[in-house]
Amino acid sequence: MTAEATNSRKETNIIKPPKTLMRQIGKALMDFDMIHEGDRLLLGLSGGKDSLSLLHILHHLQSYAPVKFKLGAMTVDPEIEGFDPSHLKSYTAALGIPYFYEQQPIAKQAEEQMKNDSFCSFCSRMKRGIMYSTCRREGYNVLVLAQHLDDLAESFMMSAFRGGQLRTMKANYTNKEGDVRIIRPMVYVRERQTADFAREAGLPVVPDSCPACFAMPTEREHMKQLLAQEEKHNKGLFKSLLTAMQPLIQVDSAD
Repeated sequence: MTAEATNSRKETNIIKPPKTLMRQIGKALMDFDMIHEGDRLLLGLSGGKDSLSLLHILHHLQSYAPVKFKLGAMTVDPEIEGFDPSHLKSYTAALGIPYFYEQQPIAKQAEEQMKNDSFCSFCSRMKRGIMYSTCRREGYNVLVLAQHLDDLAESFMMSAFRGGQLRTMKANYTNKEGDVRIIRPMVYVRERQTADFAREAGLPVVPDSCPACFAMPTEREHMKQLLAQEEKHNKGLFKSLLTAMQPLIQVDSAD
């Protein structure tokens, strides 16, 4: 290893997540029984502020958690212009975390195959399939996703407003095939917390981790703005939403 690589590894390793973030994620891990002894976790690493924050938190937890687990990371490149996660390979190597990179022309496939669906939903399903395949091939039994409380609240509102259903993302469930467990350790975390951590720690955030979504307003963005506006008048909004969503978050069944 070169002196430059050694210094890079030391600099990366000294990043310590805020105690509040650690407490919230630790509580979620316990409340939803997310990590078991000997689990092999594969984190979906887009390079955005959320997944990079979670990467450091899980890496930090490995050193003192009462249960022992392995941690890897993977990036799915949908081959959309503007998305460049190339630096993540050396960044995860500096942390000593195994890294996997998969490419698939999801945008092109969407043009050919997508019917009555949004691009975001199509892309999400395609990425999930690729991550499941990587878990199986590389021997990981747990897929870790970095959605936070804001994401859950937006999904809850979209489901109620557009679909007439009470649904949101779940904290801990097993896929339909029964061979991969999916966990979301940041269900108690607000988006602004990961933004603050990423900025203060100087994390190497990919500017447009999803260029297609940034290129045009989406229903999720509309819901984000709606919730932000309401929170100005109701400071306890997300606490109330979390209470309302709790039974839905706990459901352990496949999406």
